[in-house]
Amino acid sequence: MPDWSFENIHSGIVAGVDEAGRGPWAGPVVAGAVVFLNKDNINPHLLSSLNDSKKLSAKKREWLYELIVDENKKGNLSYGIGLATAQEIDEINILQATFNAMRRAVDNLSVKPDVALVDGNQTPRPFKCKVQTVIKGDSLSFSIAGASIVAKVYRDNLMQELAKKYPYYGFEKNAGYGTKAHIEGLKQYGICDEHRKSYKPIAEILNRV
Repeated sequence: MPDWSFENIHSGIVAGVDEAGRGPWAGPVVAGAVVFLNKDNINPHLLSSLNDSKKLSAKKREWLYELIVDENKKGNLSYGIGLATAQEIDEINILQATFNAMRRAVDNLSVKPDVALVDGNQTPRPFKCKVQTVIKGDSLSFSIAGASIVAKVYRDNLMQELAKKYPYYGFEKNAGYGTKAHIEGLKQYGICDEHRKSYKPIAEILNRV
């Protein structure tokens, strides 16, 4: 379970940063950034329940997201969201697009962090502050876990909205991943503007046209 160990290594303002949506065939990649500004006043239910978003049910992620939004309103934390579109992913590749989304998420914080704890083992470059990568950080750091929740819930909600515009692929259920329903939609209707044309399954469809 997450704790403050990684945050406590550093002085100054520490942000957790994580992304959601590197693997899907469609939609943007989304990054979240979270800074806990007043640890002593944070809702204990939030801290006791925070974990890697992939280990939590959708209902619990939504609940935690609402707690994060509430704590932000109270001034106890700050969160930022950044994204990179499917078109940007195709232009510069998913890794660089993810780094752009992370920078945008940090830029959208209400405070300027001195250090960013970034989930994984790849350091975003360039970055406006010092970076420490943390493998499986969303299971180890409260800040990264919070960022994981923000990124995942925001992206899932965004994909549900895109499903209304593009109703053939099951985005509301698969969030753009290559499920059976998604594949069937591609076979019948082809691709849409939200598909990542540089991804192999989508590129193969385009090559057959």
